[in-house]
Amino acid sequence: MDQSTKQDLKISIFIGIVAGILLMPILPNVVPDVDLSFTKKFLAALSLALFTPFGYLVAYWLSRWFPVMIQFVRFGITGGLNALIYLGVLNLLISATKIAAGLHYSIFVSVAFIVAVTNSYFWNKHWVFKAGESGGGKGEFLRFFLVNVVGFGINVGAASFVVNVVGAPAGVPASLWANIGAVSAVFITLFWNFIGSKFIVFKR
Repeated sequence: MDQSTKQDLKISIFIGIVAGILLMPILPNVVPDVDLSFTKKFLAALSLALFTPFGYLVAYWLSRWFPVMIQFVRFGITGGLNALIYLGVLNLLISATKIAAGLHYSIFVSVAFIVAVTNSYFWNKHWVFKAGESGGGKGEFLRFFLVNVVGFGINVGAASFVVNVVGAPAGVPASLWANIGAVSAVFITLFWNFIGSKFIVFKR
C-alpha cells in the first residue's frame, strides 16, 4: 500500500466519522415510528463510520483489475458525505420550522443542496479527481457551476415532485416522506454528477 493509498484510507476514515455524526440527528425523521435510544443511534453511526474505510479497501482490492474503482469509490464516499450534509441541513430546517411540505420544503431543499454542493466542489477537486493543482481557475469553477445548476434543477425538481405531487401515502409521516423525496433526488442526480464532474469539470 503506497503513501497515496494510505492517505486515501485516512481520508475515508475521517469522512466515515463525520458521516456517522451527521447520521445521528437524521435518523429520528427517517424512522419516526422506531424508538431510537442514543445507543442505537450511536451504533448506526459507528457502523457507517466503519463501513466507509471498508468500502475503500474493497475498491482498492478491485482496482487491480479495474483501476477506475479507486476514483469511483472516492466519488461514492464523497457523495455519501454530501448526501448526509444535504439531509442534515434539510432536517435541521424541518425541525426548526415544523414544515415538511409545500413551497417552504422546496426552499429548504434548495438551501440544503447549495450547502452540499459547496462541500462537494472541495472534495471532488482535491480528492476524488485530484485536480487541486490543475489551475482550472474561473473556467473550472464555471463548468462546475453549470454542471451543478443542471444537477440542482434535477434534484429540487425530483424531490419536490415526490413530496408535493406524489405526496405521502396514507400512514406515512410527512417528515419521513420528505426524506424519501430527498434521497430519491440524490440517487437520480448521482449519475449526472459523476459524468459531469469527470468529463466536463475536472477533465485533464
